[in-house]
Amino acid sequence: MNPWLRVFLPFAAGYYLSYLLRSVNAVLAPELARELSLSAADLGLLTSAYLLTFAAFQIPLGLLLDRYGPRKVEAGLLLLAAAGTLLFSFGTSTFELALARGLIGLGVSACLMAAFKGFAQNFPAERQASLTGAIMASGGLGAITASLPLEFALPLFGWRGVFQGLTFLLLAVAAWLYLSVPQREAGVSRDSLGAQLKDVGAILANRIFWRYAPPMALITGGFMAVQGLWAVPWLMQVDGLTRHGAAEVLFALNLAMLVSHLGIATFAMRLARAGIRPQALLVGGYGLALAGLSAMVAGLQPDWLMWFVYGVGVSGGSLAYAQLAGHFDPALSGRVTTALNLLAFVGAFSLQWGLGLLIDGLVAAGFATPGAYRATFAILLAIQIASYAWFLLEGRRK
Repeated sequence: MNPWLRVFLPFAAGYYLSYLLRSVNAVLAPELARELSLSAADLGLLTSAYLLTFAAFQIPLGLLLDRYGPRKVEAGLLLLAAAGTLLFSFGTSTFELALARGLIGLGVSACLMAAFKGFAQNFPAERQASLTGAIMASGGLGAITASLPLEFALPLFGWRGVFQGLTFLLLAVAAWLYLSVPQREAGVSRDSLGAQLKDVGAILANRIFWRYAPPMALITGGFMAVQGLWAVPWLMQVDGLTRHGAAEVLFALNLAMLVSHLGIATFAMRLARAGIRPQALLVGGYGLALAGLSAMVAGLQPDWLMWFVYGVGVSGGSLAYAQLAGHFDPALSGRVTTALNLLAFVGAFSLQWGLGLLIDGLVAAGFATPGAYRATFAILLAIQIASYAWFLLEGRRK
């Protein structure tokens, strides 16, 4: 149990807070829009500032993880996240809140990738799929916390009090990581910066990387854009739910993620022994996610069940990191996973802002608001299906 206590739990706590902070604006969106008089595009830009800085730091993050190890890198960055949550709690303008969201995104940018690096250094290869499911389950708990529990907490503490509390939690987890996780030399690169950047170029030029990149950017990134902001506006504008009702559906979505990740953590090794490899789970997960989103766009009921299916399916996409990293040398693992994560967050940022622009444009063109949302999500679905087809066709290539 020692590696689980010393390594897994601190990283799990960091990723829990990272996912909570990524998703928190979905429930806060109505209050922020009212208080700051934000349009859909403004709200998308404000919220996606987290994704922009998160994505922009992925390549430097990979270099840092492979050179200095996950313990020092994540602990230091969480201090920046704490500064961001504190600033957000006192922000009074769109600019201040966007700046704070950007700082939070930068600060938590290492939480998942550092965990993957730490797992590679401290656990055997056959445990990686199960560990991926387990760490993603901690993110699922963060997403669940950002739904109904957050909705219940808002009348008690207000959104500013919530962010002040998160500041103290981030500081505590940073200290826990630094004091608990061992510093390992295995899987650490001592190459020069030039050599490390050359390796990054080789990763980005590898065709295997570009098999995984489109679905990561459009399916996983699209899900982050929807879960982190547009889920609640869709449920309120299209399905006619109250904010509390929308939070309940968001809770079902996040619970689906948690159940799926726990299933991967528990059964991945057993399924592999039975001949069902993680790659098959990845393919099936993407397909199920597209089926769930298709059902939502078509207006099938009950709405909570469609969102639950969406959450179960997209959770399988987390296996892409370990699957891709397995094609490269372990000393490159930090750069491989962060390069793929860069694509996920570029997609999430572009789609989170772009969906808002498209919704506003369609409404200005005369669409009713529900119709504008439905048409926008249909376009999102179409490009996701194209990326899935690419993933399947590239998998057949010898």
